[in-house]
Amino acid sequence: MKTFTDILKNLRAVDFIVVVFCGVLSAINLIFTGSVPNWHLHIIINFFFASFAILSSVIHERKNTLLWRQLHLWYLVPMIFIFFKELYNMIEPIRQTICDPALIQIDRFIFHADPTVILFNIANPYLTELLQIVYGTFFFLPVILGIDFMRQRKVHEFDYSAFIIVFGFFLSFIGYILVPAIGPRFTLHNFAATNSEMPGLFVTNFLREIVNTGESIPLGTLNPALLVQRDCFPSGHTQMTWLVMLLSIKFKSKLKWLFIVDGTLLIFATVYLRYHYVVDLIAGIFFMIFTLWSGKYIYGWWEEIRKA
Repeated sequence: MKTFTDILKNLRAVDFIVVVFCGVLSAINLIFTGSVPNWHLHIIINFFFASFAILSSVIHERKNTLLWRQLHLWYLVPMIFIFFKELYNMIEPIRQTICDPALIQIDRFIFHADPTVILFNIANPYLTELLQIVYGTFFFLPVILGIDFMRQRKVHEFDYSAFIIVFGFFLSFIGYILVPAIGPRFTLHNFAATNSEMPGLFVTNFLREIVNTGESIPLGTLNPALLVQRDCFPSGHTQMTWLVMLLSIKFKSKLKWLFIVDGTLLIFATVYLRYHYVVDLIAGIFFMIFTLWSGKYIYGWWEEIRKA
């Protein structure tokens, strides 16, 4: 019979940090039970993902069937989105503030103006259409990178990249809790006038509505600034896109130029499309550097434990 230690050694490094982060989120929910609605549901969700990380690791090792192998490799994708929505229910009740005024002042200190206002001078429907499409590729980039590594049978590269990317998401989630912000499309611009001020060509408005719905402000939402996700600082789009680009270069992905070109445009789009302040991007770069630096040691440490 396997001991608990043996079971833990089945966990990939990414499974290990999933279990740890589930514990952290659950602890925060327990501390703020008086403020967070549905905190008990959050804990159930966290317990489910922690349990699934462990269970799928064990079954993957014992049976190694195609179904369980794929479930074990890809459960991370829906998990990230569900954690993102869990934070939506936590941040506003816990923090009850936004830090946008401070972020605006930092941008103005650096540029002596508001970058989104400056970029409005070059706005045109062709550029807006292109950048809105590129912005919409964000959630697909890590998945495409993973598929590319699996097609090339780069198992170690897949595992390490999955760990770094998920670890990066978790760090950005902590940043959202510490520095809640909603972004310049609400604070410096008239959100309701976005489509008329920055029109695209064919799919811009549709893609904007997808983004808005993902941020809990579907079309027709009253007072969207009060309800939108507090997820601007750091810029997760910048942090995670940099990680995908660098991992694709490090591990010689056949699609690295796709990631580099698309990623560069995507990072520019975060400010052009009024989703982020430039200071958010700067923070995203620092978070990216910390993710790579600390993640390398955590991954190596866990691999040594598994081999012991």
